[in-house]
Amino acid sequence: MSQPDLTAARDQLTAEQADLERQITELTGDGAALEADENFADSAQVAAETVENRTLAAQLQDQLDDVEAAIARIDAGTYGTCEVCKQPVTAARLEAMPSTRFCIDHA
Repeated sequence: MSQPDLTAARDQLTAEQADLERQITELTGDGAALEADENFADSAQVAAETVENRTLAAQLQDQLDDVEAAIARIDAGTYGTCEVCKQPVTAARLEAMPSTRFCIDHA
């Protein structure tokens, strides 16, 4: 079984990390999440969009947490090892899903 290319994995994870951080900032950091104004005729729509933005931001944060954990595993020397069976994760799986914590059998 071939070993994962840690440099390529780190590069891919770092790029994904930056993209996720940018998306989260766009949704939450600059006031993009609109607040409902009681005088605004479509305040229900604004409230719905706010909830949708917050939900999406939470999902993106979960993905970011996974990416940051994968980078930490690279640093710790445990990247590419299934957390369940402790066997190596195939290089093809890591290439397709660089932040995965599990082999295909335990996914």
